[in-house]
Amino acid sequence: MKKLLSLILVLLLALGALGGLAIAEPAQDPDAEIVLAGYRNLAPGEKDGYYCSKILYVWEPLITQDDTAAPIPCLAENWEMSEDGTQWTFNLRQGVKFHDGEDFNADAVIANFDRMMLGVKSSSFYPLDITAHYPNLASYEKVDEYTIRLTFSQPAPTQLYNMVNFGSAIYSPKCFDEEGNFNGICAGTGPFRIVENVLDEYVLLERFDDYYGEPAKAKRIRVKVIPDADTRFSALKAGEILGVIDLSAIPASLAVELEGDENFAITTTKSTMIRFLTLNGTKFPFDDVRMRQAVSLCLQRSVITDDLYYGFGTPTTNILNYSTPFYKEFPVEEDLEKAKALAAEVLGDERVRVTYLVNGSDASLKVEAELISTWLAEIGIDCDIQPMEYSAMKELMKAGDYGIARMQQGLSNSEPATIFRRFMLTSGDHNQNYSLGYQSDEVDRLMDEAAAALDMEVRTANYDRIQEISTEEFPVIPLFNDMTLMAYSTRLTGYDAKLYGIELPLVAWAE
Repeated sequence: MKKLLSLILVLLLALGALGGLAIAEPAQDPDAEIVLAGYRNLAPGEKDGYYCSKILYVWEPLITQDDTAAPIPCLAENWEMSEDGTQWTFNLRQGVKFHDGEDFNADAVIANFDRMMLGVKSSSFYPLDITAHYPNLASYEKVDEYTIRLTFSQPAPTQLYNMVNFGSAIYSPKCFDEEGNFNGICAGTGPFRIVENVLDEYVLLERFDDYYGEPAKAKRIRVKVIPDADTRFSALKAGEILGVIDLSAIPASLAVELEGDENFAITTTKSTMIRFLTLNGTKFPFDDVRMRQAVSLCLQRSVITDDLYYGFGTPTTNILNYSTPFYKEFPVEEDLEKAKALAAEVLGDERVRVTYLVNGSDASLKVEAELISTWLAEIGIDCDIQPMEYSAMKELMKAGDYGIARMQQGLSNSEPATIFRRFMLTSGDHNQNYSLGYQSDEVDRLMDEAAAALDMEVRTANYDRIQEISTEEFPVIPLFNDMTLMAYSTRLTGYDAKLYGIELPLVAWAE
């Protein structure tokens, strides 16, 4: 026994002499679950027109986009437009399976079009609306097992832009009930499939082993719902989650706190999102274009982007987001004296008091509103800032019971007409639902001309002019083009910001 104790003592002394060698950490299991978080349900479920966001890579579209938002193949391998621009023929990818084992083919695509024909489906992301994504669609048909054809009543040379991502989402036909709603967890063709979805808590993704393309790096990814930004940030710092995902994933003020911390990194790029103010154009004083111009002129947008959002945004007066190839840049004019003169033409010597609505779940919007209110006060507009739930806010806007509201809008596809139609046509849903009261005979004419034009130069010229009109007449008051901003633990790799979220299949444990 004495010899054994002596041997142990010698070994302990030897370890001490070596300076206490560190014990190697066990290797990270590459198949261990990765936990991320967003502020909202990224899989709202059966009642949502898309069931889940494109960000989750569960469903795939016929056509997706590259980093410049140009259309590129996905489930449609290639396509051809007829000489008169009224027909598009799509050749579909072969050897593709849905998550439920069904084959992807022309019949499946036709079933998805049949579903869209049943009527508009509301969504947390963008409306599933065949009229918006396929304007002037006259018919759709199966040509053969892997070919479909779309026929339009007018030339449709920009149809590919309409179909990007949310414009051509495809699901297994077995997902739908007779009314076109989901009858359970959706089955797409993406590199991830949903294995569990608990509303307001999390959605659990698993790598789809029968995926036709490059398999996802991670075996399982759990995306939690953490509405409060500070709570998400604390969870990231504590290692309870390893990254934040989705739009507005992390406020700029918190993201910059991670700079210099070797345990975390941030990633950013252009976003499809634009931030803007809506003005109630159905009532005085914003029913006068001079007052809308005055509001735009008095705003110091660079102060908003630089001081409030730490440079993660680009000031703009264009209603169209800068992520589309059709975007045209205009100088941002700021002139307080000119703003005061225009406002005085409308108000005279009087002042006006208006209700300023902001989404109460985002604390930064109240700070922003307080800053903007100081500038508006300079031109005779006094604001009562009212934070409230987003749903209640939209109800007041639709009823026309407000003055100003802070809103945001993303591009569901790359076709500018989608935005122009919603905000600038008299019949546009946002024009009506936000009580914008905007009407322009010139915009109506330009939109009709663009819809009938086969020549892309004509369409582009009309789109340029409509963007110019938006900077002159201000159906809304654009503030800035947003940036996709994500934060993540350096325990992960492949976490790179894209136009719409991150490329989730590339996310994996760092070696």
